Amino acid sequence: MKRLILTLTVAALLVTAAVAQNAGTTYKFQSIIYPGDNFTQMLGINKSGEMVGYHNANVFVGLTFTLPNHFTISNYPGSAQTQNVAINNKGRIAGFYIDNQGTNHGFTELSGTFTTVDFPGTTFNQLLGQNNVSQAAGYYQDAAGNFHPYTYAENGNVFEEIILPNSTSAQATGINDDGLVVGFYTDPSGTTHGFFLNRGSLNTVDYPGATMTQCLGINNSNQLSGFYQDAAGLTHGFVQTGGKFQSIDDPNGIGTTTVNGINDSGDIVGFYVDSEGNTDGFAAAPSN
Repeated sequence: MKRLILTLTVAALLVTAAVAQNAGTTYKFQSIIYPGDNFTQMLGINKSGEMVGYHNANVFVGLTFTLPNHFTISNYPGSAQTQNVAINNKGRIAGFYIDNQGTNHGFTELSGTFTTVDFPGTTFNQLLGQNNVSQAAGYYQDAAGNFHPYTYAENGNVFEEIILPNSTSAQATGINDDGLVVGFYTDPSGTTHGFFLNRGSLNTVDYPGATMTQCLGINNSNQLSGFYQDAAGLTHGFVQTGGKFQSIDDPNGIGTTTVNGINDSGDIVGFYVDSEGNTDGFAAAPSN
């Protein structure tokens, strides 16, 4: 198995001169709650509207979902726990599972065929992004507990580690068909920043005024999705389009919203905490 190391330098800071907060695109939201459970997270969506995620906060159970209300359980065979995190337009799923010894492994799945994906020589992996040209993105954990982002080419079984300057720990969370990668990292002061890696140019993504930012998804129009924390400690989702941010809250979870995935139509999925303290998934489509 070939290991490729990609060392990067910071080329530019992503400047956001115009900020559209709670303005811009209007979304129509739908809550997605697995029957009989009080914990559901929706994490990925493809162009056809197929969604993936998981339910059960104590023992992760992977699932797929299609409108109006059709759930299918989808777990890595023989695993103790599974999270389905991303799905591409061909229906290939990326995610991670925990085996019966408690070890995390990345995986991909297409048409019922599962493949374990672990960075060579590591014992903790998660895949978090999947594009349409057989590339995935994720991270591994080293012996010291630090996270290291990478991309994975399924054709050839090739890993490329992304080494971020000024980072103590990082995760790659999304990759589009042009190979552009998003994720987040923690700097030496302990602050978390999003990042956008564009053909060797590394851009830091910070929601204006936020105390922390994480990028979690990217589509083929280079729209970014994720969440940030404000000065009051509240969590809000966001979509960034052409360098402009839009803050997004599910109406049932204002201040507790995460936008995890975004497809090529600009539809988004994520989760929020409702008034009863339950974690509920959601999907939202642009309506203007």
